Amino acid sequence: MNRAVNVARMQLINKWTFLGIPGLILASSTLLTFAIWAVIPDEVGTKYSGAGQAVMWYFLALGIQALTLTFPFSQAMSVSRKSFYAGTLGLFSVVALGVAVLYYVLGRIEQATHGWGMNGQLFALSWVADAPAWVQILFYFVAMVLLFMVGFWVATVYMRWKTTGMLVAGLGSAVLLVGAIALASFNGWWLAIGSWLGAQTPLSTAGWAGLLAVVLAAGSYLTLRRAIA
Repeated sequence: MNRAVNVARMQLINKWTFLGIPGLILASSTLLTFAIWAVIPDEVGTKYSGAGQAVMWYFLALGIQALTLTFPFSQAMSVSRKSFYAGTLGLFSVVALGVAVLYYVLGRIEQATHGWGMNGQLFALSWVADAPAWVQILFYFVAMVLLFMVGFWVATVYMRWKTTGMLVAGLGSAVLLVGAIALASFNGWWLAIGSWLGAQTPLSTAGWAGLLAVVLAAGSYLTLRRAIA
C-alpha cells in the first residue's frame, strides 16, 4: 500500500502535466466559449458547446504520459510493476472523481444561472444533466477512466512490443472494426443497433464504458508485467 502511495507521489512530481494543464484547458475552453457566446445574438435560442468536455479528452493523453514519463524512472528506483500499476491507476481514479464532481457542480451553477446568463449549455448537457446527481458523477468519472485506460493500454503495448506491437494492435483493431461493420451490414442489424443505442441511459452507458475500462485495465496489467523500461 505504501509503495502504491509513493508511486502516486512520484507521478505528482510533474504537477504541471497532471494538474496544471487540465486546469488550464478547463479555464481556457470555458472562457473562450463565453467569449463566443457573447457575440452570438440571443435570438438563436440555446447556445450549445462541447468545449467543457475538453479536459475529459486530455485524460487520453494523461494515460499515455503516466506510463511513458514515469515508468522508466520507477524501474530505476526498483519499484515493482504491481506497485506502479496500482499507484498510477489509484491516483488517476481520484483525479477523475474530483473532475467528475467539479463537472457536476459547474453544471448545477450553469442551470441556476440560466446558462451563465447567456442561455448556454456547456457543462449541463441535457441527456446527462437530467439524471440523478450520482449518475451524472458516475458517468463523467467512468468516461474519464475509460479514456485514461485507452491511453494507458496503448502506452503499455508500445513499451512491451514497440513499433511492431503498435502496428499489429492498430491493424488488428481496424480489421475487427471493419469485420463488425460488415457483419452488421450483411445481416441487416443496423436498425436494431440504432434502437439499442437510442435506448441507452447515462447509467447504462456508464456501465458499458466501465466494463470496457475493466477489460483494458486487465490487459494493461498483463502487458505491463513484461514491459521493458
